[in-house]
Amino acid sequence: MLMDIIKSRHSIRKYKEEQISRKDLELILEAGNYAPNAGGGQRSMMVAVHDKELTKKLGIMNLSHFNRGNLIGSYVSREQPSVIDDPAMKDGFYSAPCVVAIFGQSNFMFKTADAFCIAENMILQATELGIASCIISRGAETFDSDEGRRLMKEWEVPDNYVCECFVILGYIDGEPPISKPRKPGRVKIVDR
Repeated sequence: MLMDIIKSRHSIRKYKEEQISRKDLELILEAGNYAPNAGGGQRSMMVAVHDKELTKKLGIMNLSHFNRGNLIGSYVSREQPSVIDDPAMKDGFYSAPCVVAIFGQSNFMFKTADAFCIAENMILQATELGIASCIISRGAETFDSDEGRRLMKEWEVPDNYVCECFVILGYIDGEPPISKPRKPGRVKIVDR
């Protein structure tokens, strides 16, 4: 049932070295490809990196421009610590063996919403397959370098596209985290 998948999904930041299968990756990408998108325009683009070494390199690039001064909070998780929790971390992708970069047209006002709809579909499909995942931000900053622009060109990403986010994929190293209780007052229903 979909609600069970939604409730069992967690942001995972500890990964085994084992790579996910190409077949599972293709199914996860298909889920992303069927995500809602503004006006049905299908303006987003996904680039999957199914190579542990290149994924690690991108994870390091992802953190190279990270500015801790922009943080609103200073703690994420004891079970699955983030770069916010541990400033010694150097890989923004937490050693996940696979990553999907999600790009959108830079001049399109709904590019961020489209990208995160894609990411959500992907992480739900990954959860159903028993694959751990996490959505990572800092997309534009990751590719804001000569090396980043070179990779985008190599991947045939159009010049007017910008990376909005990433979905990292792999198998959890350890036990899944315990779901946090939901904060009260976040859901309201207004009836007449």
